[in-house]
Amino acid sequence: MTRQPPLPDLIVEPIVRNALMEDLGSAGDVTTRTVIPADTRYAARLNARAEGRVSGMQAARLAFSLIDPDLAIDTIVPDGAPCTPGDTLMTISGRAASILAAERVALNLAGRMSGIATLTAAHVARAQGTATRITCTRKTTPGLRILEKQAVLHGGGFNHRHNLSDAILIKDNHIAAAGGIRPVLEATRAARSHMIRVEIEVDSLAQLEEVLATGGAEVVLLDNMDTDTLARAVTMARGKVVTEASGNMTLARIAEVAATGVDYISIGALTHSAGTLDLGLDF
Repeated sequence: MTRQPPLPDLIVEPIVRNALMEDLGSAGDVTTRTVIPADTRYAARLNARAEGRVSGMQAARLAFSLIDPDLAIDTIVPDGAPCTPGDTLMTISGRAASILAAERVALNLAGRMSGIATLTAAHVARAQGTATRITCTRKTTPGLRILEKQAVLHGGGFNHRHNLSDAILIKDNHIAAAGGIRPVLEATRAARSHMIRVEIEVDSLAQLEEVLATGGAEVVLLDNMDTDTLARAVTMARGKVVTEASGNMTLARIAEVAATGVDYISIGALTHSAGTLDLGLDF
């Protein structure tokens, strides 16, 4: 089980609050208010209907508690833990109207994040036995990045940059606009803070050789290389810079790429192509 300390509720709550406001609209849950007596009380279970890795329980709990602080909520399976069909992940009891008003937002967030954690865990399993780490990218859903990055951690992966201010990542368009590898690295060396790491993208061994000769980067992103070229690049860079493989990193390819000894494999699909783990709320 991959356990991560939860984010402070203060960070997660605005995301959940916005989702609830979107769902409630200007009049709230008119269906429930119409057909369910206000004093009706129920006990509900948030159940897994598929096998996977759990994430989003913190967001689900906040969805229910923001609607009604008096609901009794018990998280049984924590974020980062595995689940199988039929497992009860959370119990919620109290006013039925409150549970029903929060249901969809809770399931949307928990299902989405559990899907990311499950896909991440599958990739991590393919790299097992190597020192290679699986990491995500910034290809996240606008407004949900914090939760999606946390879901990657729950799946046993690692996080890349959270935003543009985290680190300097020089990509091909930066190199083209600045006039080449040497100019961008020299500019970076002259201006960057000592607290910020520098990564530069290369797509050929010749570019890698120039980066190593110029200096100024701590990490090299080896972009869209075939496995043989990637293995040669890792050998060239070993002991000099951290290496990251990216581009066309499918699940089927992870084991052979990890076998090259690359330090990281970054995969946008962990967040942009993950499915939703099937979860349901049963009364």
